[in-house]
Amino acid sequence: MSLSSGNSVVDSGWRERAGERSEPVRERQVESTPPNGAGPAPPDPQVVPKAAKAKRRRFSASDKRRILAAVDQASEPGEIGRILRREGIYHSLLSKWRQQRAEGIELGLSEKARGVKGPSVKTLQEENRKLQRRQARLEEELRRARIIIEFQKKAAALFEPATETEES
Repeated sequence: MSLSSGNSVVDSGWRERAGERSEPVRERQVESTPPNGAGPAPPDPQVVPKAAKAKRRRFSASDKRRILAAVDQASEPGEIGRILRREGIYHSLLSKWRQQRAEGIELGLSEKARGVKGPSVKTLQEENRKLQRRQARLEEELRRARIIIEFQKKAAALFEPATETEES
């Protein structure tokens, strides 16, 4: 093969088809404008308003038991898949529920409270003891301050007449 065989490119028709596409060019309309040009534009289907966002599903214990019973009764091939699609759950979640049921954890099939947990009893008792110690310390300081104040009043009463006689 020589490099001078430039006519092979012409023979293949490559230059003639330059710009040719594998599929025909379609005339597209801008999706935000209606075809007849009248009325408001339809909303963009890709934009999801905040209020319409999906929330995490929570299954009650009765729902979990019902789904597990239906799966246990499934005998035909593909029936479990149909149940999972109908309920909108994945096989991993089903496996997790089965494991919890096998371990005998009834609480595992019930709903769990999410978020920050409140203080435990031990923490509350510890805080109560700390506050009682602080109160006792403050009461002792108050008792000492009252004694000092009483002493200062008595001392002031003793020295008051002496200062009056010295001035006269």
